[in-house]
Amino acid sequence: MQEPKLLDASGGCLCGEVRYHIYSTSVDAGFCHCRMCQKSSGAPTIAWVTVVTEGFTYTRGEPALFQSSAQAQREFCGRCGTQLVFRQQRDPGLVDVTIATLDNPSLVQPEYHIWNSSRMEWLHLADQLPTYNDEGPDANA
Repeated sequence: MQEPKLLDASGGCLCGEVRYHIYSTSVDAGFCHCRMCQKSSGAPTIAWVTVVTEGFTYTRGEPALFQSSAQAQREFCGRCGTQLVFRQQRDPGLVDVTIATLDNPSLVQPEYHIWNSSRMEWLHLADQLPTYNDEGPDANA
């Protein structure tokens, strides 16, 4: 994993109704191929950056919430549907933010692929990033 770094970035949904700002240490970033991410986005994978919760703030609008499992909730724009955030109950000190919703998504580069066991078989990756069949190297930490 890359060294944690300070991320100072803004982002938001497609229609502009919900905006956020991150001024936080980035913990890591990666592609998730799990079925819940696929279904919630309508895409084969989502790229997330994990940041410290205290440094994440909504600056415009209020997100809609969806309890996608017993352990997690997803936050999205109730107007246009853009998925913005994923929060796990087991670690309230961290929040996952969709990299593609950053105003400048090139600020963050994914470092790994998780839930490769659910990867769409027609999606061929040649990026040489580490790949995990489950939630990754820290799954049992």
